[in-house]
Amino acid sequence: MSFRMSNASSGMGVADHSKSTFLELKRKKVHRYVIFKIDEKKKEVTVEKTGAPGESYDDFTASLPENDCRYAVYDFDFVTEENCQKSKIFFIAWSPSTSRIRAKMLYATSKDRLKRELDGIHYEIQATDPTEMDLEVLRDRAN
Repeated sequence: MSFRMSNASSGMGVADHSKSTFLELKRKKVHRYVIFKIDEKKKEVTVEKTGAPGESYDDFTASLPENDCRYAVYDFDFVTEENCQKSKIFFIAWSPSTSRIRAKMLYATSKDRLKRELDGIHYEIQATDPTEMDLEVLRDRAN
């Protein structure tokens, strides 16, 4: 049985470019964040946008559409109470309440598949409005 057929029921495929871009974020720290979008025609998750290492969390949240779903990974740098510089990768499932039902369902059914492909995620956040993925939320989870 081919790999393509076996995952037909579990949502969208994951473009190789999506995986390699994630690895660049994880290993080489080339990106601060990656925003992924489902390409319904190609039936796969593709990279929509990447953020340079110097971009802020506000730059990242401003890049998410107000009325449509996206997946994103964000490389969160922080300093622990012991004064250690650490970094944790957050997977964010952005599903604003104003987005179309079809989009919400599509993103919900494809999420686990994408997460399996992106090895090295520390935390997951489901957000339906910006307050649920506030920087404080990340800080609380990472510590």
